[in-house]
Amino acid sequence: MIVVPHRPPIAVTMGDPAGVGPEVVARAWMARREYNLPPFVAIGDAAAIAAVWDGPVARVGDMAEVVAAFAEALPVWHLEDSGALTPGEPTAAGATCALHALETGIGLTRTPAASALVTGPVSKHALQSIGYTHPGQTEFIAERCGVTATNAVMMLAGPALRVVPLTVHIPLAEVPERLTSDLIVAKARIVARGLKRDFGIAHPRLAIAGVNPHAGESGRLGDEETRIIVPALAALAEDGLAIDGPLAADALFAPGIRDRYDALLCAYHDQALAPFKALHFHDGVNLTLGLPIVRTSPDHGTAFNIAGTGQADPGPTIAAIAMAARMAAMREAGCAAAK
Repeated sequence: MIVVPHRPPIAVTMGDPAGVGPEVVARAWMARREYNLPPFVAIGDAAAIAAVWDGPVARVGDMAEVVAAFAEALPVWHLEDSGALTPGEPTAAGATCALHALETGIGLTRTPAASALVTGPVSKHALQSIGYTHPGQTEFIAERCGVTATNAVMMLAGPALRVVPLTVHIPLAEVPERLTSDLIVAKARIVARGLKRDFGIAHPRLAIAGVNPHAGESGRLGDEETRIIVPALAALAEDGLAIDGPLAADALFAPGIRDRYDALLCAYHDQALAPFKALHFHDGVNLTLGLPIVRTSPDHGTAFNIAGTGQADPGPTIAAIAMAARMAAMREAGCAAAK
């Protein structure tokens, strides 16, 4: 028997209807008792669920209906038919449906109707074909929440590791130019606040990796550490924030070192995500700090190549829903304590 919490359900967007999103959301519902998942609603085209799963579905149009239906059927907030649907074959109509699902999920989560937002994987190429201009979902969500993109910080979190790429989807050659002291200071502050608010860590401990091998070896292998990172650390020390670095990235992720910190800040995308996925490929969660809402996402893409085959792993989606629930509870507890 599922214990229904008093907080509102979680809004889960299916992402691109031709991807694995519909399947992993359905399989997450099937595992609801095993993982004690709170009530959630799948947002998108109900036909996308039916194309890959023959389990019970309850179409809902109100979040109160989600709680009532959740024990016996997967609640689905049906938006629109996305046209002829074939798993693994993205279309413009499917991208439009995914975008409308994202809009709906954000809208629900910005009100008391939903306690958190979990976003399914989308195809950037398909979205761009319908005029979508944002680099990803994070920037779109931040804009709709009235937050500048630079103040929405991506964190990857798993049971053993939390990482933050300070620069994200840019060419490696642009990293030294885009990585500034101001950027490090701003993002480190957001990370520290997020760890307090969303994870209940009263005194966060951070570390930052160097850009170059061996953290530059005092300038012999590059000066980004002394020129960019060290001044940022001095400014953060004045804030009273506990942060070490710059540390050599090849040693930072070793168990005896990474375990000293609550989050590791990395200079660029792969420096953070390569070791993270080595540890948490099946249970890693992508979350966004700095937003007025709780937002998480499974750390994988649309996987069109296996959509509809039954091979998709629901583990990351289960982890994303469970983490969203914990973060929402932590924020709720913080608000209650502040009253």
